Amino acid sequence: MKKTILVNGLIAGALVSGFMLYMINNFSYCSGDVDYNTSMLLGYASMIIAFSLVFTGIRNYRNNYNGGIISFGKAFKVGILIVLIAATVYVIAWLIAYYFFIPDFAERMSAKVLGELKAGGAAQTAIDKQTKEMAGFVQMYKNPLFVILMTYVEILPVGLLVTLISAAILKRKTAVDLHA
Repeated sequence: MKKTILVNGLIAGALVSGFMLYMINNFSYCSGDVDYNTSMLLGYASMIIAFSLVFTGIRNYRNNYNGGIISFGKAFKVGILIVLIAATVYVIAWLIAYYFFIPDFAERMSAKVLGELKAGGAAQTAIDKQTKEMAGFVQMYKNPLFVILMTYVEILPVGLLVTLISAAILKRKTAVDLHA
């Protein structure tokens, strides 16, 4: 079980981190024009693609190491451990990208949000409120623990959802002939 979890977790983590680094390099920060909505959409799509290894890992464990039988609980355990490894790889990749290549991420994001509010004709009170919130965000993002927690919060819900769906689909109470 450990090998299945480790291999699938590391590959999923490498995939989602690779997608993230590719998008940072090609779609946003290097070009100077960051489209956060597209970046977020592509980012979450890449998470779902990478987390397809949760399904593969659970199925592999069930069929090759558990005699074709797996409970929902055991499938969930395998899946969530794969997700935790992948998420940890992703967090490490983000920390490297953030601290070494885009240390102004929070400031740029804040400026983008406030610029969109102003361009959309928001009331000054709404702009003032958002300015205060974004200043707090920028300040909190200077704390590495906050950066780590926010990055986990970004990826873990997607992994949890994929794990729940995969465990529900792959649970099997009796063995079937896998070679038929």
